[in-house]
Formats: sequence, C-alpha cells, structure tokens
Amino acid sequence: MTEHTGAENLTGVWQGLYTYPHGQSVSFVATLIDSGGSFSGTIHEPCSFHGGTIYATLAGARQGSAVSFLKTYEKSAGPQYVASVQYEGALNGDATEIEGRWNIRPIGLSGKFLMIRSAGKGAEVEQKVSERV
Repeated sequence: MTEHTGAENLTGVWQGLYTYPHGQSVSFVATLIDSGGSFSGTIHEPCSFHGGTIYATLAGARQGSAVSFLKTYEKSAGPQYVASVQYEGALNGDATEIEGRWNIRPIGLSGKFLMIRSAGKGAEVEQKVSERV
C-alpha cells in the first residue's frame, strides 16, 4: 500500500458522501491512482433506485488544491446512471479531504460532496457533511 505524502499525491482509498439538493445523501468509496497531476480510479456506491452496488470509473486532474474529475458509471448500473457526473472541489492543506460540488449537466442536477482519506476517519464523513450542509 502506498502512503500519501501530501498534496502532491492523491493515491489512496477515499470514503465519500454526495448530497442531492433535496437532502438525500449517498456514501461511496473511491480508489484513486495519482500520476503526477492526473489521476484515475474506481468508485462503488449503493444504488439509489433498485438496491445493490453500482460501479463507476473516474478520470481527473489536480492543479494546486483544485481537484476535478469525471465519474462515468458502468452500463450495468442501469438507465438512471447514463449521464456522467462532473466533480470539482478543493483539497485541504494536509491532503486528507476534498470538498466541493458535483454536477450532472444534461439534466441540471447538482449538489455537494466530501471525500476523506485518512485511516480511522472514514466513519466521520457523514457527520462532517451534516455539519457543513
């Protein structure tokens, strides 16, 4: 397992939560592989429509503390997950949190998200998001 050494490397497992405008939140787990400014990875999360777990890939970039990535669901997720989701956020100073907004442009839906990377802090994601919403 690769340890992160700061903002220069996003590689790791991130516990996350995204929130819809009406308040419903969905947890997710993202695994990122950083390649010096660009990164790729996978996400899995519970399906909001029919239960089970759905999977997506992601591809993104970071510039300083600015982080952006595109999440694309696998076809097996179903017709509700056809559109890709754009995420844009800011990395905190110790490179353990990314907070920002997500947007599904074709349908005009957006909301907030928070991702945390730190041993033992994954369980705090929901509490932190609740405090910030």
